[in-house]
Formats: sequence, structure tokens, C-alpha cells
Amino acid sequence: MTWEVVIGLETHVQLQTRSKIFSPASTAFGAPANTQAHAIDLALPGVLPVLNQAAVEAAIRFGLSVGGRIAHRSVFARKNYFYPDLPKGYQISQYEQPVVSGGEVAVVLPDGQTRTIALTRAHLEEDAGKSVHEGLAGIPSGQSGIDLNRAGTPLLEIVTEPVMRSAAEAVAYAKALHALVQWIGICDGNLQEGSFRVDANVSVRPQGQAAFGTRCEIKNLNSFRFLERAIQVEAQRQVALIEDGGVVIQQTRLFDPDRDETRAMRSKEDAQDYRYFPDPDLPPLLISSDWIDQVQAEMPVLPAARREQLMDVYDLSPYDAAMVTASRGASDYLDQALLALQSTGPLTAARVKLLANWIMGELASALNRDGLEIGQSPLSPQRLAGLLDRISDGTVSNKIGREVFAMLWADASLCADQVIEAQGLRQVQDSGQLQGWVLEVVEANPRMVEEFRSGRDKALNALVGQVMKRSGGKANPQAVTDLLRAALAEAAPGPSGQ
Repeated sequence: MTWEVVIGLETHVQLQTRSKIFSPASTAFGAPANTQAHAIDLALPGVLPVLNQAAVEAAIRFGLSVGGRIAHRSVFARKNYFYPDLPKGYQISQYEQPVVSGGEVAVVLPDGQTRTIALTRAHLEEDAGKSVHEGLAGIPSGQSGIDLNRAGTPLLEIVTEPVMRSAAEAVAYAKALHALVQWIGICDGNLQEGSFRVDANVSVRPQGQAAFGTRCEIKNLNSFRFLERAIQVEAQRQVALIEDGGVVIQQTRLFDPDRDETRAMRSKEDAQDYRYFPDPDLPPLLISSDWIDQVQAEMPVLPAARREQLMDVYDLSPYDAAMVTASRGASDYLDQALLALQSTGPLTAARVKLLANWIMGELASALNRDGLEIGQSPLSPQRLAGLLDRISDGTVSNKIGREVFAMLWADASLCADQVIEAQGLRQVQDSGQLQGWVLEVVEANPRMVEEFRSGRDKALNALVGQVMKRSGGKANPQAVTDLLRAALAEAAPGPSGQ
């Protein structure tokens, strides 16, 4: 039997506010345990929550960015459950009337295809605290501690429809959402600090069956690699269980990357288990049309619109456009480099494509190697544009350009022209000098010449390589290719005359 996996994701996005959603306590990460837990976060007698306006504005920004419906009236509810790190015994969340309904996120899949992932809702809520177990933060053996610094931190929970059918598709969506919430400035996106956490709802069904199978929820996945593997492992577990005659039980599960398995955490609750009811301490949240319009006026150009612009104006492929706008930082870097290129000549499709290739290639590789974000790049967009100008006009080849790039990366005080002149890297354009190298190579490699004449085009590449070697990499590769073709055509034997 062929099986189909059905995936829906719930993502907890920590909102970038200075204070918590219902109290004035700080949201700064890394403070000593229990130093940022306000009486409101602890639900001490006599305290009342007060909603953080900045958190609401972040939700509006998100709703606008995904084309969702922003509720003019939404309600906060108490979600009742009992964890050691939930001091109130309930979580303030939204249930029947969320702040955002519907919407969609555009996704570029690994094969370059694009699709949209439909959203069910996005609602505001507070985070719980954190349990700290033995061996961490000085907790003695056999004991656990509770850190309530995180309790009350503002979250936007974003829920998709169950429309994804592969782990790769789910990861593509998670990456797109991760980039979007940073792009619009509502989340720092730090997965290691828990600012962006994904829960995956996974079920399987026979191919062609309309009804969904029983789902299991895999909690708190804070890396894209773990998300992909957890979905794959859970789908395999469910298929094996059913094929062996077993039944999938609705559960909340955890992914153990060391053992490469998911394991049961608890039975999966349904909405009635949480006993939702409107929070009596909070009035309905009212959002006026004027407030929505004000936020709309302050919104940046969104990733999908930026990608369309790059494809329409500069003829970039969907994949290239998605890669150079994968984050707000990458898009800003691209824009600054385009301005620098525009100051030295027309922004042709070829020049923009060259820039995109270098951002996705050499620059991305150097950033990854050094563990840097693009905003921390030691090579500014203007200096990269200067190097690409010298490649475009033939001053240096792509190969020599990579050497110049390495020197610019190592020394922020240098520009491409300084490195090229100081190191004597200017590409040789003199036809006489090039012709001399070409004739020497043709004479020294009669076997390669014969192979080319017998129809083996790869031999020409080998001959070009030999000329480049003689020139120390400074010859213009295209000029060398043209001269070689001409030399080989002239030296070719004519008809026998018989």
C-alpha cells in the first residue's frame, strides 16, 4: 500500500516587545533565573493583567503580511492545564475569536516550484515558564527547578491548515515563515533561544483516501533539520504500526535526535480538555480600522512582492529571487549592491544575475564558514559591487575574482581596484601576448589538437586550461577560446586533392 503523510504546523513566534504581554516585566533573554517574573505573571492575589499594545500591533502586522482577516473584536480566554512551570494553572490565550483568521504564506520548494500554504489562524497568548533539570544551572542530582522568567512572554501562535504532504514542504514553509516574521520586525527568529518553535501535527493515510488518519503532535522543534527528520521518523512509525495491525493513538510526542525517534509525552488533549472560557479579567480586544490603516502604512515591501519585482524587472529565476530575498538582511544587502552597480552603469539582467550568483555563492559560503549573518559581513555591498564591476568589464576573470574576494573579506580597508593593482592581477587583454601563449600550447600538445580535430570538443577546454596555466590565470578565457579556435582552424589540413 502507498501511504500519504498529512502535515499541519503550529508555530510559536515570540514577539519582539520590551515587556511581557500582560505585565511590565522585561522579556530580555539570559537574565538570572526568576529575576523577571512579575506578580502579574505569577497570578498573585489582587493583580490584574494589562494587554501590551505593541504585541497587538505585531499581530496586526502579521495579519497584513499574510493577507489574513484581522478581527475588529477578539477575545482572550483561559486555557486550563497544569504544568509545574505554569504558575497560574491556566494560560491566557485566544480560542473562538482569534485576532487573525485565514491568510497564506508563499513558499519556494526545493525543486524551485512555488506554492502557497493556507493558514487557519494566528492568535495571541502568553508563554509558560521553563523547567530546569539536574545538571543544568546548578540543579542538584535528582532535582528539578522552575525558571519563570519566560512566563508571560508574548507569543503569536500561527496555525496552518493540514495541507503539507512532505517533510521537505513543511521545512520550506517553516523557513519562509521564519524569514517573514523577521522581515516585518515582529520576532528576532532566534531558534536556539526559543524565539521560534514549531509543533508538527503528523498523520498518515492510504493514497487516495479522503479521511485523515489519527494525528500525533511533535512538540517544540527548534531547528529546521530536526523538524524535517521528526516528521519523517513519525510518519515511518505510524505506517509501520498500522501495517503491523496496530492503531495510532492521538498523542503529544517529543523528538529525540540522538536516538532518531519520537516518543510519547502524554495523550493529546482536545479543545474540551482545556475547558476554555473568556478571561473575566480582560475585556474584548477592539482593533479599529484606523489602527489597521496606520500599521499598513508603516509596512515594508513584503518578500513575495520583492521576489516578483526581481523576476519581472531583472529576469531572475524564481529560485534565485527567493534565495537573495531569503531574509530581510539579504534583501537589504542586495538593494545596496544594486544601487552601487547602478552608479557605474545600466543594471542589465546579466549584471544582476552575476550579483545574485555571488551573493548565493561566494558570499553565502564565507558567511556560513565564519558563522556570520549577512548583516555582519566584513565585505560591504558597495565593495562587492566594485569587484563585480571588474569582473564584468574583463579586468579580472571569475577565478581571479574569487582570490580578490578572499583578500577583501580579510581586510575591510581595501577595495577591489587596490587589490588588483597591488597584486598585479589585471587580466591580460593584449592579443599579441595571448596569441603567443596559444601557439606555444598548440605546438606543445599535438595529441589534444588531434582529439579536437576528430570532434572531441572537451579537448578545447583542456587546451584553454593549458593557456590559462601559462598565463598564471591572467589571460581572458573568452579571448583565449576564440584565438584557439582560429589557430586550430588555420592549422587544420585541407582537402587531399584526390
